[in-house]
Amino acid sequence: MNTAREFSQRISYKVRHELFLDTGDCSNTVLLAGTGRSGTTWLEDIVSFRQDYRVMFEPFHTGKVPLLSHWNYRQYLRPTDSHHSFLQPATRILSGRLRNRWADQFNEQHLVRRRLIKDIRANLILRWVREHFPQIPIVLMLRHPCAVANSKIRLGWQTHLDDLLRQPDLVSDHLAPFVDVLAATTDPFERHILLWCVENWVPLRQFRRGEVHVCFYEDLCSEPERESRALAAYLRQPFDPGVLSAMRRPSALTRSQSAIVSGTSLLDSWRRHIDPDRVERAVQLLSLFGLDRIYDAGSRPKVSAAQALELFDDGTAAAPHPSARESAVAPPMHATASSPPVGQALA
Repeated sequence: MNTAREFSQRISYKVRHELFLDTGDCSNTVLLAGTGRSGTTWLEDIVSFRQDYRVMFEPFHTGKVPLLSHWNYRQYLRPTDSHHSFLQPATRILSGRLRNRWADQFNEQHLVRRRLIKDIRANLILRWVREHFPQIPIVLMLRHPCAVANSKIRLGWQTHLDDLLRQPDLVSDHLAPFVDVLAATTDPFERHILLWCVENWVPLRQFRRGEVHVCFYEDLCSEPERESRALAAYLRQPFDPGVLSAMRRPSALTRSQSAIVSGTSLLDSWRRHIDPDRVERAVQLLSLFGLDRIYDAGSRPKVSAAQALELFDDGTAAAPHPSARESAVAPPMHATASSPPVGQALA
């Protein structure tokens, strides 16, 4: 009986998620990227709420997609790199020719004309994607780093910072001033803050206004119509007011302790788990990258999405001042243990 039921469930899953025809055209692809636990799955649900996209879930996960077994866990690519070992698998993914149980787990489209790729490990290749696939619109999601770090720690996620330092091109192009800080930091919370810095600072300094659409999680929560209209305009889609109702629904990856489920503040729930000293420490680390101009000890971003790109549009970044570096590798601090109308909380 169980065997028959399991067989029926497998067939049902395949029909629902894996039986589809994809036209395989990169020009009909949208790429949503962001650090893990920043709201990317919620953003995926917002864009695809009419169910007119094939949803491809994190196809750049090297542990789940054998096609990328030779890539680093968080691969960095120089924009001019055209080596076939990167270009060929990326083309297969971005054109929709990849079929993979992990990537297709949330797909419910059968005749595919458009695809929506959501990934939390692609931030460091976004400029490379822009150079090689300029027809693909890119959306970058940001959320307060303390909220992200808190959520990841509660889920037991690792930082994989060592993987970043093992990539010579990434170190040479971006991380050389921060190698000591990244290598010396051992506190899990601080390591997650540093990972957030790298994953967001690199693309922010690589793009100019208009080349990528930046979304702040906090703005989507507090100004849902304004932000969803801006997103629709960037994607050249008509605004559908029905998306506002969809934004109130929890995403597929929402945990039971999430604020949207528990009824706590969508923007401030993380503060129950991180004391003010830890927040101050996070801001110190952000300041090394100049990212304290975007987020500080407050709950909201300090600038608009467009301004976030303009902060780094000269393509340069100063090395941390020696005193700042000493502060960054100082002994870690020890943790002690008004809501907007809509939004997706992850912790």
